[in-house]
Amino acid sequence: MLFSCTNKGLRRPTYLTNPFLYNASTLPNAAFQPPEALPHRYPDTIDTFSTYKYRNTCNISSLDLHSPFAPLCSDQKSLLKAMSGGGRIGMDAPYMPRGCDMRWFSTEEICEILERFEKVVIIGDSMMRHVIGSMNVLVRKDLGYGAVTDWNFSPEERRDCFCNYQFNVKACSVQGIFKTADVVKNDPDSVACPPNTIDVMIEQMIRFPIPPEELARLRGLLPEQKPKRPYAFIFGHGLWNDLDLQATLDWLDVILENIKQSAPWLSPSGSSISSHLAHQSHERNRETGFWPRLFLTPNAAGKEKPDEWLVTQGNKALMIFEESVKIEVGRRGVEHLGTWNMSVQSNKFDGVHVDLKGNLVKAMMVMNWLNMLEVEKF
Repeated sequence: MLFSCTNKGLRRPTYLTNPFLYNASTLPNAAFQPPEALPHRYPDTIDTFSTYKYRNTCNISSLDLHSPFAPLCSDQKSLLKAMSGGGRIGMDAPYMPRGCDMRWFSTEEICEILERFEKVVIIGDSMMRHVIGSMNVLVRKDLGYGAVTDWNFSPEERRDCFCNYQFNVKACSVQGIFKTADVVKNDPDSVACPPNTIDVMIEQMIRFPIPPEELARLRGLLPEQKPKRPYAFIFGHGLWNDLDLQATLDWLDVILENIKQSAPWLSPSGSSISSHLAHQSHERNRETGFWPRLFLTPNAAGKEKPDEWLVTQGNKALMIFEESVKIEVGRRGVEHLGTWNMSVQSNKFDGVHVDLKGNLVKAMMVMNWLNMLEVEKF
C-alpha cells in the first residue's frame, strides 16, 4: 500500500511538520509539473471515488474535480492564496489552485484530519449547508445519498434526491445532514471513520440581527472548560443580505463575541468588550489562544441568475464583496477562502449554487485548510 494514515492525537503529517526539499526533475516547456512522486501525493493521482457507492451511476471521478501538479503548497498562507486564486482551463474542467497545489485526500486521510478536532463548527447559509453535505459525502463514501438523510427516505425521495439532486432540488437539499452525529445515530455503518472520532456540524445563521435563540444554541455547543482537542470554526454569509458588507461584518462580530464569551479558553487574555472594538480584540486573541477561524465568501453567479439580482448579487458585486471581506475579516484574525475563481467556470444549476462537483471541491478546500492548522499548539 502506497499510503497509510499513521498520525494519532494532535499531530499533523510529517510532510507538514518536517518540511523537506523537493528537487523535481522538471518537464521542459510544461505549464504544470507533475505531482511529486512521494507517498502522500499518491491519492491525488488516482480516482479516490473508485470505491464510493454509486460511483459509476453518478459518473463522478475525483480526477474530474482536481488536476494535481507540483509543487504542493507548503504553508497555510500560500495555500489559501493559491486556492482562492485558482481556476479551471475550460467550463467544468478540473480545478487547479494557482502557484502551488492542494491535496485531494482519501477518505481515510479525511477521517484522520477531522479526528484532530473536538468539533468542527460550520456557521452560515445554504452554501455552507452544501459544504457540510459534501463533507458527509466524503466521510460516508457515498456519491448517491451521502449528503442527505437517506435512512428515512421514502421510495419517491430516493428516486428524486439522487446524485446531483441532493443539492439541485430544494426539497432534497433541506433534508441535508446537519451533524455527523445524526449519521452515527441513524446509520452508523455508513461512516467510514472510526466510531466516535469525528464531530462536524452546521448552525444555520442567516439573518442579522441574529435571533436570540440561534445565539443561545451556538453558545450551548461550547464547553466552558478547555477540551482535549481544539475546535475549528468556518463561516459563510453574504447573499441573504444582498452582499451588504457592513451587515455581514456585524453578523460575524456578534458570533465571534458570543463564542469568545462562552468559551474563554479560546482567548485566555480576552474579555468582553463593545462591538465596535470587537475586531481588535479578535485579532489580539489570535495571538494568545488557538482559535482557528475561516470565512468562505460566496461562489460566482451563473447564467441562470435571475435578472433582478444581477446588480446586487451579480459577479461584479460578488468579486467586490470577496475582496472586501478578505480585508475586513483579516483585521478580526479570521482567515479567508475565496470561491469565486474556483466556481466561475463551474455549473450553477440555479445561477446561485454550485452542483455536487463544485461543492465537493469546496469541501476539499476546507479539508486542506483544516489539515494545515497547527493543532500541536493547542
